[in-house]
Amino acid sequence: MWRYLIKRIVLFLPTLFIITLISFAVSRLAPGDPAAAKVGQGSEGGMSGRSTLNEKTVELIRKQWNLDKPVWQQYVIWTGGLLCFDMSRVFVDGRTNWSEAHFTGRPDFGKSFQDNRPVYDKMIERVPVTLTMNLIAIILAYSIAVPLGIYSSTHTGSVIDRLSTFILFALYSLPVFWIGTLAITFLANPEFISIFPSSGLRSPAFSKNWSAWKQFLDYAWHLALPMIVYVYADFAFISRQMRSSMLEVIRQDYIRTARAKGLSERSVTYRHALRNALIPLITLVAALIPNLIGGSVIIESIFSIPGMGELSFKALVARDYPMIMAVFTISAILTLVGMLVADVLYSLADPRISYGKKSS
Repeated sequence: MWRYLIKRIVLFLPTLFIITLISFAVSRLAPGDPAAAKVGQGSEGGMSGRSTLNEKTVELIRKQWNLDKPVWQQYVIWTGGLLCFDMSRVFVDGRTNWSEAHFTGRPDFGKSFQDNRPVYDKMIERVPVTLTMNLIAIILAYSIAVPLGIYSSTHTGSVIDRLSTFILFALYSLPVFWIGTLAITFLANPEFISIFPSSGLRSPAFSKNWSAWKQFLDYAWHLALPMIVYVYADFAFISRQMRSSMLEVIRQDYIRTARAKGLSERSVTYRHALRNALIPLITLVAALIPNLIGGSVIIESIFSIPGMGELSFKALVARDYPMIMAVFTISAILTLVGMLVADVLYSLADPRISYGKKSS
């Protein structure tokens, strides 16, 4: 097992290199000039708009952002920053001087094209909000969906099973953006019912002098409605996956054998069936890990929550290459980590799954 994990971790580097290379190339293929957009000329302005544009200002901005260099040199500079090396002086005036690269001791994703702030600093401000939302969503969804799926699978055809199946399929079919809009209209609107705030994470009267408990309640009050909207679709999907997986397992021969030996239904369900039924859910968990960063774009946009999802969307609209590449890279790393975590959990859930050498 350990040898397998080491091999997978070693393969992370070339895989991540290929992912970043493709992502970097694709981001540069996007139409438009960020430098021209910065000084007020959109990509749709055409040549007629260029006549009134300060070309010298655009040229200075392009030089500041290294957009005047060939794409491969831009990639080397960006990769060097990711590996904690300052490569900004390596390619100057058409000459290459590798001795100008020096170690900084801190990853550098570059500076945002939108406000010239370090991408790293902007992400540090937004990551805690998005990470908190996604972790809460995963915990809530699994803690409710898994027991409900188990109950439905062991009580097939009952009133609760039929009712929950209908409700969950209905919930899963409803678009998140539509439910979010309805939630704000009817639950955060003084003209209907104003139970929750409609946007943000803090009240206008928020003060750091409040007690920790009061600050927590204010934060939870603002987060409640977005989390309800965010969780319902995942909750419905996970519950149905759990139900179908359990139904498949409890029909196996070894389950019938366990019942024939006189084991209680609870023991058969939770000690024998549940463990093998968790395999599809482990796959879902691995797929959810990359969504921890930037996976709540719609919710953050609807409820005006300052998280990574909103930041990523604005970066795409503004063609903010450094921010886009930072999100791509972190998502790629989390995807690789999720796949590795899934492999480990597979072997823990089912001892028959082994990544070591089988003894002859």
